[in-house]
Formats: sequence, C-alpha cells, structure tokens
Amino acid sequence: MNLPLWVLRFALFLLLVPSLTIAQEQPKVNAEVDTLSIKIGEQIQYKITVEADSTDVVHFPEGQTFSPLETVEAIMADTLRNNDRVTLQRIYALTQFDSGAYTIPPQLVTINEQQIFTDSFQVKVADVAVDTTKQKMYDIKPLIQVERSTANIWKTLLWILLGLAVVAALLYWFVFRKKPLSEAEKEALLPPYDRALLELKKLENSRYLIQDEYKQYYSELTQIVRMYLEEDVHLSAMESTTSELITKLEMLRDAGELKLEDDTIHQFQKILQTADLVKFAKSKPATSVAEQDRKIVELLVTKTHEALPEPTEEDLMLNEEYLAELAKKKQRKRLYWAAAIFVGILFLGSVFSVTYFGFKKVRDTVFGYPTKDLLENEWVSSSYGFPPVELETPDVLVRQEIDLPKETQELIKELQAFSYGSYVGIFSVSASSVTYKEQNEPNFEGAVGGILSNFEQLGLKNIITKQEEFVTKSGVKGLKTFGTGTFVDSGANEGKKAKYNILSFGGKGFMQQVVITWEDGDEYAEQIVERILSSLDVKTQV
Repeated sequence: MNLPLWVLRFALFLLLVPSLTIAQEQPKVNAEVDTLSIKIGEQIQYKITVEADSTDVVHFPEGQTFSPLETVEAIMADTLRNNDRVTLQRIYALTQFDSGAYTIPPQLVTINEQQIFTDSFQVKVADVAVDTTKQKMYDIKPLIQVERSTANIWKTLLWILLGLAVVAALLYWFVFRKKPLSEAEKEALLPPYDRALLELKKLENSRYLIQDEYKQYYSELTQIVRMYLEEDVHLSAMESTTSELITKLEMLRDAGELKLEDDTIHQFQKILQTADLVKFAKSKPATSVAEQDRKIVELLVTKTHEALPEPTEEDLMLNEEYLAELAKKKQRKRLYWAAAIFVGILFLGSVFSVTYFGFKKVRDTVFGYPTKDLLENEWVSSSYGFPPVELETPDVLVRQEIDLPKETQELIKELQAFSYGSYVGIFSVSASSVTYKEQNEPNFEGAVGGILSNFEQLGLKNIITKQEEFVTKSGVKGLKTFGTGTFVDSGANEGKKAKYNILSFGGKGFMQQVVITWEDGDEYAEQIVERILSSLDVKTQV
C-alpha cells in the first residue's frame, strides 16, 4: 500500500523531535580562569558557568576544594534567563602564599543527580622580588609584656563591697539605729511608782468587772502591788503568801524603815484576803467593793512611796549599774539578732546557689579554682612564631629558650617556642614553629613521639594515644594526636589523670605544633581547650 507523502513526512518529524528535545535539554558546564600566572598573595578569578533548564537543581563546589590553592571568597554572579533555559555563574577568588607550580584540580558540579567535572588548570606562583640593597631588613620584634587585666579584680572588689554594705546596713538597722520605743518599752523604763500607777489606771479602764471576770481583775491587782513592793521597797513580795507579806511589812514598819499606819496595813491585808477568796474559793464580791479595793491599793502605793526614805548614794549607784547592765543586755540582744539574720541570709543564699548552680560551681566561685579563673580572665589573641600560629589563650604565651642537641641543630634552621604553665601542672598550652634547612616534608610521627617521650620522663604512664584529622577555622588540615595518661611517680601528682592534645601542621621545610595538657575531669579546662581549638589557625607561608 502506498502512503501519501505528507504522512511519511509527519512520521519522520515525530521520530526526530525527541532527539532534538533531548539535545536541547543537555546542560553545559564551562570553567575558566582570568590568569595562569600570579605573584605570592595575588588572587585568581576562577569562573564556572552552567547552562541548564530552569527546573534543574545546580550545586556548585563549596569549601576548600581548590587545594593546594586557598579559597578567599565565592561570589554568585547574575542569573540570565532565555525562555526555559538559565545561565548560572559563580566566581571564586583563589590565592597561594608559597611560590611554585600548582594544579587546580577538576571541580565537581552536580546538576540534579548528574555529576560533571570541570577541566584542571596549571597555575604558576612567582616570588616577589625584594631589593635588599634599598629595602631595610628588621629583626622580629620581641614580645611586649602585657599588663594583666584588672576586670576580674574590680569584679571581686565589687562583690566584697556589696557584702560589706549589706552587713553594715544590718548592723545599723538592728544595732546602732535609735529605734522608737514601743509602749511596753516606755512603761518598762518608768520608775516602779509611776509604772504601778499607770497599770492601776489601765486596770480601772478594763472590762473585767463588766464581764464578771473577777479572778483576772484581782490577779492583776495583787500582781501590780506585789511587783511595786518588790522593786521599790526591795521586799520579796512575789513569792510570799498573804500572811508572810503582811509580816514583812510590819517588820519594816517596826524597824523604822517604812513609815506606814496600822490602818493602811490592815486594809491591804483585807484586799489580799479577798483576792485569795476570789482566786481559790471562787468568791464574787460586789462591783463597788472591787472598785474600792483598787482605790485602796492605789492609796497604799502612794503612801508606801511617800514613806520610803530618800535613796542613798549607794542605792543610786546600784540603780545606775542596773540600768547600764540592762542597756548592755539589749545591745547584745540586737547583735545576736543581726548575726542570726546575716547567718540566715547567708545560709538561704548558699542553699539557693547550690540548688541552682551546683555545689562544685559555688565552691569554686567562693574559694576560687585555677582553671575557672583562667576561663573567666580576659583572653589574649596573638600570633606566635614563623610561620605563625594564631591562638586565643587565657594568658600570653611566653617565649622559651630551648637548647637543641648538636645533631638536631644541623637539621633545624630556626625554632621558636612559646608556652604557659607546665606539662605536670593543672593546665598548660604551648606553641612552636620550626623551619628546616632542607625543603623536606615534616616528620609528624617523630615529633609527636618526642613529645610523648617527654611526658613519660615527667612521670606520665599508661599513655593512651588516638589520632584524627584536624581542620582549622580557615580550612588548613593537620594531625590531631590526643589521649590520656596517669601520673604514677611519687609526688603530689601521684594517681592524677591527665589529658593531652597535640596539633601538628606543616609543609615542605617547616612544621607547627600546639600542645595542650590538663587534668582529666576538669570541666573548666575542657571549656578552655574547646575555645583554644576553635580559635586555632596557622599560616603556611615560609
């Protein structure tokens, strides 16, 4: 059967369209550099261009994938659109601080799940010519002694002053302040005669008789008069029975020490007997009799006071001594209260602090702890040696003079070492930079072995060693050797567990190391180490 010509053309078109579509949808990746030759420290512009569909997911290289060149920054250029196609560009600024010929490795670009590699590039890094005949050369400047920060000292003084202010306020309020006297204190300071009359007046205005509380009425009445006789007449009236008290009054009258009439003593005896009947026999006299008895007691107090002889000078001295002793007792009582309140505040504050912060932290804050003080000090950020090792530490590392064996001196061009503390102490950190006479790769294993041997000579045994890769904050890779050990030699450190970190970096002709040691279980030292490691960075230019 012969098909029409247009049918054959249409079928051919359907066969060609898918292949054309697929060809059009294939993404394209192109990489280029602006130069293949730079000087030390200059930058290369590395540009990656991707042409893809607008729905494609494109992932550009991230991080230090251009090693041995360092990535300074990555810039996303403009996105261009053409119908359903897009053109994406990313530019990387690369540099190198060491002269030589370097190969920028192929870079991986991922589009959806498809991986595409760019071309590699050969780059030359030339030295910077320096005319030493015109350019003066200077020695490395010595370390400058930095004064210790006084921030923590002022903080401690502030807390001490605050505590002293609280104690002074408590002493003033409870001891030295002249407080207004209460009514009871004012009455207690009155002379016995005036106080007795005042209490009798209060009894007159009381509601005992209205409420038929005769027992309470007569109890207070006899209490007032007995207390008066005890204080003003110096008669043991409080412990005496009615007959004994009357007998004592009569004896004073007969001896001429108390001028009272017989009728007054007889009336007082009748009042005491009535009070006894009311208290023990539940007798109930008439209200008028009770009121009359109060008036008679008031008259007795007045007559007794008038009948007393004038106080001698010895009596006045005794009274002054009594008042002075009473004042001392009040002062001691105030001091006891102030001390009790202060101890109570201190105790409650301690309980709250221990509950909230924990016993160890409170103890270390109050009594101090070496690594806690280091952690809270004002830290120092500095660069040590050449090639430089950049560190942030609780204190400045001090330059150390090291005597090297003769065979070692033949290999090493220069050694610069800095440290704080000692390996056998509670905490230490040291940094060193070594440059060799020959441009050979550094022997990390030998250097770490030498440090571990030094640990053993200082008494650290049962050393456990682990290794892993360590990357600084700028992306420089190095070797981290870490582990624990135990001091088994005799001495103060015997049985103490220690931890260590040895960070090693380097390249052709040089090596940099950072060594940190601390006591195992010291949470403050752990925080110090973590902060030091997060700040650690090294420069590899020689």
